[in-house]
Amino acid sequence: MKNTTPLFPNFHLQTLRRTPRSARQVLLEKAAQLKQKSLTELSESVGKFLPLHRLKNASSGAMSRCRIYSKENTFWGFFSQVLDADGSCQEIVRKIQAYAAIKGKKSISSSTSAYCQARQKLDLELLESMLATLSLTASARNEPSMNRRVLVVDGTGISMPDTIDNQSVWPQPNSQKIGCGFPQARICACFNLQTGLMHSYQVGNKKSAELPLFRKQWNTFKAGDIVLGDKGFCSFYDMSNLADQGIDTVMTLGVRKPTSNSLAQRVMGKDDVLVHWKKPAACSKSYPKTEWEALPETLTIRQIKVTVDQPGFRSSHFYIATTLLDAEQYPTAVITDLYLKRWDVELFFRDIKTTMGLDILRCKTPEMVRKEIVMYWIVYNCIRCLMLSAADQHNVPVRRISFKGSVQAIRHWEPHFNRQKTTALEREELIGFLYESMAKKILPDRPGRREPRAVKRRPKPFQLLNKPRHEMMEIQHRSRYAKSA
Repeated sequence: MKNTTPLFPNFHLQTLRRTPRSARQVLLEKAAQLKQKSLTELSESVGKFLPLHRLKNASSGAMSRCRIYSKENTFWGFFSQVLDADGSCQEIVRKIQAYAAIKGKKSISSSTSAYCQARQKLDLELLESMLATLSLTASARNEPSMNRRVLVVDGTGISMPDTIDNQSVWPQPNSQKIGCGFPQARICACFNLQTGLMHSYQVGNKKSAELPLFRKQWNTFKAGDIVLGDKGFCSFYDMSNLADQGIDTVMTLGVRKPTSNSLAQRVMGKDDVLVHWKKPAACSKSYPKTEWEALPETLTIRQIKVTVDQPGFRSSHFYIATTLLDAEQYPTAVITDLYLKRWDVELFFRDIKTTMGLDILRCKTPEMVRKEIVMYWIVYNCIRCLMLSAADQHNVPVRRISFKGSVQAIRHWEPHFNRQKTTALEREELIGFLYESMAKKILPDRPGRREPRAVKRRPKPFQLLNKPRHEMMEIQHRSRYAKSA
């Protein structure tokens, strides 16, 4: 029987005669594919909230060449570093090694030098612009009782490694000996009360008060907003200027003494009155004299006395000063309940400082410290956006979703997004499971719950470092000294 060969029209003689590719060519092609992809597949879940087109390599200058630590890979490596529980540069290098091994390129150095140099090349303006875009991406939700956007403002403190450069910008308190403390920075931030998203922030040192830092964020507010703050932000200058822009304020009465009811006009009951504040007699050093002269001579404020009968509260009563003068539209109970929600800003700061680790930064230069702070805010807002999406899909209040539970879910879902053979449909299902996992972690409603700021576990009896480390000498413990004597 004569053997016949079937015709394959797609076979070409030139293809059959092509020289086989060498192992080096195959490796180079796999390396090129690796460079074109991002380090982490977190972009599958949070990429829709960020302007990813800005992460493309520049045409010239820094990060213009296609390398392992490209602009996109470095950004997502920094993102993952902030999100990880470990948070070290070595952790990211190990992740890059594992990612490269999956893609077929194994010659990645264990040194963190290349990654740290790539982080230094990231432009701070790029990170800040991505944060600004992220803050505008999520639509603001209105308070049902107010039908207006409520922004809550507060301040907190953070520390960083004890280096000469950091001490020059953010010096430690004068009460601490040189070499025994850490640089201290102060952050003042504005959050959306309904969504928890951070809309603006300012960083200062120990000489920067929260009120001047708050004034640098006035461009964040829009006409119709309500600004919520404690007594540190209650000022004639600020409340008057914000009222002129159509922005109402709800603050705790601070330096000013409450006006007697006999000298005021009642609005709703004896504890809800209208008062007329007089302009301060002298101009403060925190704002120009020309702006002080332009202030009106009086400002009409609504003063509400709140009596606290809940056990465990430090104060038995306090006063609220607000420019919401319409008692029919904004009853006393509504304003009181709104101010009680101001405590949420303390929880927002706890989420980013304690849960995510902003409390103690790692970078050793002021430039990198600023980038690290911005990256923390980017990751924080991305998590908040995911929580909003999960709340919408499963019809649960976003304020009841656990932030820490969401962080834990994202940390454990990330490796599954990075699987090599995952299809688009499978990734969409994974995101749906991620939202379900976040939405099922509902915080119990505990009104009036008391949580004293106290710890039960005792610290270990180590010596205090009250001298520079190179001068510190071990002091013999009293019990050991008594035993040897």
